[in-house]
Amino acid sequence: MAAPEPENPPTPYPAVLVLDRPVTRAEVERLCERLHALVRHRPGAGPVTVDVGGVRRPDLTVVEALARLRLTAHRLGCGIRLRGAGGELRRLLAWTGLDEALTAPAASGHALGLEPGGQTEQREEALGVQEGVEPGDPAA
Repeated sequence: MAAPEPENPPTPYPAVLVLDRPVTRAEVERLCERLHALVRHRPGAGPVTVDVGGVRRPDLTVVEALARLRLTAHRLGCGIRLRGAGGELRRLLAWTGLDEALTAPAASGHALGLEPGGQTEQREEALGVQEGVEPGDPAA
């Protein structure tokens, strides 16, 4: 005889990856592997919290690690959320253009916490825009 189903299914525990020492370029791959293990071994999807409160002197290596973690999380079908980001790290993220991508709260349905849309890159046509051509216009 099978055991009855529990009334309240277990809630997924929050996945937290802690950066509590200086990050080197050699550690970035190991951090991505740790993120992969966290996501693989937990029930339910959702953003992984990356606690950066222990990062005392943020530099571009920390920014690279966070960008790679974000990419890894995206490939695994979840996002990341930063916790404990100090002013120096936030300024560095803003300087690199990653502040909104890494610190914005996840929007429902968007694993990376980004809103749909945005500005097009230089010389790229915006999505959904069709160029009109008049008969007799010379070819460009």
